[in-house]
Amino acid sequence: MLSFLFWPFIACLILTGIHTYLGLHVIRRGVIFVDLALAQMAALGATAALLFGRDLHDPAAYWASLGMTLIGAAFFSLSRSRDEKIPQEAIIGIVYVVSAAAAVIVLDRAPGGAEHIRGLLVGNILTVTPAQITKTAILYTAVGLFHWFFRKAFLLISFNPEEALRRGYRFRPWDFLFYAAFGVVVTSSVSLAGVLLVFAFLIVPALASLFLTDGIVPRLWIGWGFGTAASLLGLAASVTFDLPTGASIVCAFGLLLLLPILGRSLFRMIRPGIRATRPRGNPPKGEKA
Repeated sequence: MLSFLFWPFIACLILTGIHTYLGLHVIRRGVIFVDLALAQMAALGATAALLFGRDLHDPAAYWASLGMTLIGAAFFSLSRSRDEKIPQEAIIGIVYVVSAAAAVIVLDRAPGGAEHIRGLLVGNILTVTPAQITKTAILYTAVGLFHWFFRKAFLLISFNPEEALRRGYRFRPWDFLFYAAFGVVVTSSVSLAGVLLVFAFLIVPALASLFLTDGIVPRLWIGWGFGTAASLLGLAASVTFDLPTGASIVCAFGLLLLLPILGRSLFRMIRPGIRATRPRGNPPKGEKA
């Protein structure tokens, strides 16, 4: 049993590693659904290849997905605006629903369309091969090195855009580079794990880390630990109760996210009582009297 789960678990670790970091950027930029939109555009590219007689795992389907994702990256980098009347999240949502509707239309003309839609949504991470994982790990390492090399600009624009503007950074070229690298990751992730699971790996660990700590490095470690625990729980539930693997891992992410949410709420409830019990005149270190 353990050998059966080994490669799916390694795939989950690889997905957790890169998506937690990108998720912190996405949440801070306030473009939560950009992952779903780019993933859906990648799925649309794959379904278009399917219509021309290609398999979803064919190299032609991958390049079609990547092409659609890069188009989305260019569009999102151009659609960023400081005009609060036109939130970018609304544009991202429109791109998502139009891409999803177009994919449904395309798959309606393809044999086995319903099964392909299910595969694109939840994937089948149990069937990953060592070759797929090796190729994905090399690709994600390259994207990680790209982000490390340009980390100063990416982190400043995501976490402190006002300071980035003051220093003269031009957002659109940097946004295109960010979304293009993000699209490369999403295209590979969707073919490996499906749209829903990729969204869970991107947003949930990053959100949990934001609940618990500050600073990019502590958040990364917490996010990686959270993603590892949710992956183990989801894989174990899938095998034990014979459940769909992708859906089980997504539900595990949701259940584990309740812990930091409830813990934070509980701490806020009891914090006034803790302060009231502290002796006056002896404030804790770091607090002003």
